[in-house]
Amino acid sequence: MKKVFMAVAIGCAAVMALAGAGCGENDDRTTNSLDELKDKYGFQWEDPKKPILNETGAKELSFHVYSSKNASAKDYNEMDIMQTLYEQTNVYVQWENVSESIYGEQKVLKLGKHDGIDAIYHAGLTTNEILRYGVDRGALLAISDYLDYMPNFKAILDSRSDIKKQVTSIDGKIYALPRVEEMGLLQNPNLLFINKTWTEKAVNEGKVDLGGQKIEDGLELTSAQMENLLTYFKNNDMNGNGNANDERPLSFVWNNWQGNQCDLYGMFGLNDNLEHRVIKDGKVVYTVLDDAYKTATQFLHNWVANGLIDAVSFEQSQDQFLANGKGTGTDEKYGAFYWWESETVVSDPENYVCCKPLKGPNGAQTVCVSNNPEISMGEVIFFKGTPNVEVLLAYFDRYYMPEISAQINYGPIGIAFEEEKDNGKLVAKDPPAGKTTDELRLENAPLGLCYLSGDVWSTTVEMEPRAKLRLERLNKYATPYYDHNSVKPVPNLQFTKEELDVLARYQTTIDNYLRENIIKWLKDGLDDATWTAHKERAVSNAVGIGAVQEVYQAAYDRYVNEK
Repeated sequence: MKKVFMAVAIGCAAVMALAGAGCGENDDRTTNSLDELKDKYGFQWEDPKKPILNETGAKELSFHVYSSKNASAKDYNEMDIMQTLYEQTNVYVQWENVSESIYGEQKVLKLGKHDGIDAIYHAGLTTNEILRYGVDRGALLAISDYLDYMPNFKAILDSRSDIKKQVTSIDGKIYALPRVEEMGLLQNPNLLFINKTWTEKAVNEGKVDLGGQKIEDGLELTSAQMENLLTYFKNNDMNGNGNANDERPLSFVWNNWQGNQCDLYGMFGLNDNLEHRVIKDGKVVYTVLDDAYKTATQFLHNWVANGLIDAVSFEQSQDQFLANGKGTGTDEKYGAFYWWESETVVSDPENYVCCKPLKGPNGAQTVCVSNNPEISMGEVIFFKGTPNVEVLLAYFDRYYMPEISAQINYGPIGIAFEEEKDNGKLVAKDPPAGKTTDELRLENAPLGLCYLSGDVWSTTVEMEPRAKLRLERLNKYATPYYDHNSVKPVPNLQFTKEELDVLARYQTTIDNYLRENIIKWLKDGLDDATWTAHKERAVSNAVGIGAVQEVYQAAYDRYVNEK
């Protein structure tokens, strides 16, 4: 069948060359009625074990999908999972792949004039763009009008009101298909690791009293104990290489999606995150307006001023952070760091123990609650007027089937997964020699549209060992340390045009204001007068946190009250 797939591809390529456009060129194709699709092309969407089209449909109908692609990935037309989908569905999709940078440049152009493109995969549309091109301009297909042809997606919406509310636009329509990958990882993006050997030296020399605790996973430190340890790490040649200045007492990546600074504010009872915005007792609150934020920032300023926090943490990239962590013995640099796992960061992960959240001066102990969503709203869009769009929607609906979702996200059975299942579940294969798991995945998986919920992980797909380890640690050392009933991340929210205008007016100003000032406060200190002036200015129209907070509260209230 793969030869058939390639033959169709060659034929379609010839059509593209003659027509000057893709097989999705609307002017060159006939829009068939539903009865014609059924009678002539055998169109069916209800039985997932049967093809969507018959052999005639496989030869005569085609679609043109535009998509960005990771540089390491194969052309989607050549990926095994795409050929498998063709064999199972008889729906021929001609993929037009471009680099992620080119898509970034062409995105607005393609949304405005799609020139025969039927759909965009990896669309990455924001709420504002969906409103503009779907609701206001009517360029996008209202997918919610075609749910009868998408039994898998419809079942998700029927069983998960939270997903339905997050993907439904302000006019009650759905204009984009979501990606859902729920592992329970993104909400808590930080874990604290500390150097076991260096800590043992500090304890043995009487510099730190751990109260009889063993130096093992689950170590619990107060801010005072941590400060003493970091001071010891800084002032001594811990790696024994004769240079007392190359040790990095505490390191992180400022404002990174994981391994960032936010858990440090948990010592003062703040569930901070990169937006400094969280839902607390049903209200949208900004941590940067809480007086505890001032106390925390001044406390951490002392760590920065005394060199206990590695100064490069405020400017290094993720890649630089990971590179700095490599080395053993005399080349070992890190005393403590924030990340999801030590195995990724350091060469000798056995020499680092995972700690519970730090306890602050007044006993507060909590963690960051990230707004990173496990539901991505604007993953795939379809253009209004696409011929035979029911067929294309039924095709993409298959992506939401558990085993297909797994292969879309990780790679095909036989390459990314073992051929034989274990207790009915797909099990990841070890990568071939000389290739990492990430490299294998990026090469063979298109990523994007999938539905991998908690139920899927428990019944259909075995989590890869690395994800299991992350989840196990988070369940022990992060998720128990905040009130899940009181504190919640901000979900994907839908905004009115007027609300989006407010966000557009202020969000960049807010981001710049906070980024510049928080780093300045951490480096230079934060006195009472500066803090009072900040609270007044931040909520004023000069910065706009007050106006943005009102917008988010209104949108969140609608989200909560919507059935």
